[in-house]
Amino acid sequence: MNKYTRINHQIRASELRVIDNEKGNLGVMSLSEALRLAEEAEMDLIEISPNANPPIAKIMDYGKWQYDENRKAKAAKAGSKATETKSLQIKIGTGENDLEMKAGRASKWLKEGHRVKVELFLPGRTKYLEKNFLQERLDRFLNLIAEDYKMAEEAKKGPKGLYLVIERAKSIKPGQTEENKLEI
Repeated sequence: MNKYTRINHQIRASELRVIDNEKGNLGVMSLSEALRLAEEAEMDLIEISPNANPPIAKIMDYGKWQYDENRKAKAAKAGSKATETKSLQIKIGTGENDLEMKAGRASKWLKEGHRVKVELFLPGRTKYLEKNFLQERLDRFLNLIAEDYKMAEEAKKGPKGLYLVIERAKSIKPGQTEENKLEI
């Protein structure tokens, strides 16, 4: 919601497209005429879309309008789920069993909808090994992940070594299960 919503005499536009709760669209009219209609209805003139050409104003009670906007914002906030980027760190010499365990954790996070940052930690001289060899180590780990995924960020050099970011390939809406999801 815009903090600086103009109402009544704060509106600067000379012409407005006016909307009324009962009659709907009243058309384009001058600011003075729109203010007169709002006063006759004992309501406020609220500029709801100042960037439109001409700006759009609505005749209604300002308190009710604020309540509706706050309710819409709260509903939108409740419907959105924040996703985190989880991190996993592997090394060149990490054993197969440990890789499987970490791949299982990555699969679980992907299933929950999180992104996963996979870091191949390279201490000391290992930073200077061939890129193909390092990519092969990352691929060995990625092949163990059970969940479908796609690359969000390709493998890049970072301060600790090589890293990449993966995320779930197919989006499943909240409340949907694997069995009843629709192919998009």
